[in-house]
Amino acid sequence: MLMGIDWGNILTLHNLSNILDVLVVWVLIYELIMLLRGTRSIQLLRGIVILILAKVISLYLGLTMTSWILDQVINWGVIGCIVIFQPEIRRGLEKLGRRSVFKQSQQQNAKAEKLIKALNGAIQYMSKRRIGALIAIQMKTGLEEYIETGIQLDADVSSQLLINIFIPNTPLHDGAVIIKDGRIASAASYLPLSQSNLIPKELGTRHRAAVGISEVTDAITIVISEETGEVSITRNNELLRGMTQADYLKYLRSQLINTNVKDHKTLFGEIHDFFIKHFGGKKS
Repeated sequence: MLMGIDWGNILTLHNLSNILDVLVVWVLIYELIMLLRGTRSIQLLRGIVILILAKVISLYLGLTMTSWILDQVINWGVIGCIVIFQPEIRRGLEKLGRRSVFKQSQQQNAKAEKLIKALNGAIQYMSKRRIGALIAIQMKTGLEEYIETGIQLDADVSSQLLINIFIPNTPLHDGAVIIKDGRIASAASYLPLSQSNLIPKELGTRHRAAVGISEVTDAITIVISEETGEVSITRNNELLRGMTQADYLKYLRSQLINTNVKDHKTLFGEIHDFFIKHFGGKKS
């Protein structure tokens, strides 16, 4: 116990409610940033922050006219924000209405398994036939600016569709496929090329693009060499070459699947077995 501190006066209901109030506000701000991350709306949010800072500075410096103009912009901007952020607001309310941490994690794992299965089928087909491919999977960092450089699809991921996209001399084969939220967001997208001197000379543009996107985002990028059929993966400025089927499946599962979540049947089975072991089957 610390001497000289009156915890009775500090831990009052009023102070605790203030702490809770601050925590709630921070959670709301965090959720808002997570909702807008990777979208164009984040740029608008930065503009709003700049306007608020300009308002505070104008008040501090006594700039009456500037302060009045900013007041009008901010007052009418509330209505504008509702219109501009309407898709994000709707998406956020839908997520809030159906949020369940356990169920959500289960659904995400099932979605990830489906994605890995589709990728595996496409990789095996293209690798054996030496069809060059470049596939980027969005993780936490948004890839919107790169999605916009390609042909936007918003299609279900299937091995057949991925193979068709990368067949040589087809309209979409040149560039990268970007997968976002378990769906093909775009094809024929351009990724930034790495200027690193550490990349082996025998590797071409696809590998440089894969390393380049790994330098600026946390995306997982799969490369299939057109010359050798070799499968490589990049992430966080790391290039993993010569991956076998077992290697890349293990890597993708480690990155995309939450291993801390158990299947609900297994979980309920363990609970059932616990009660049977400790409370059931005893003779009186």
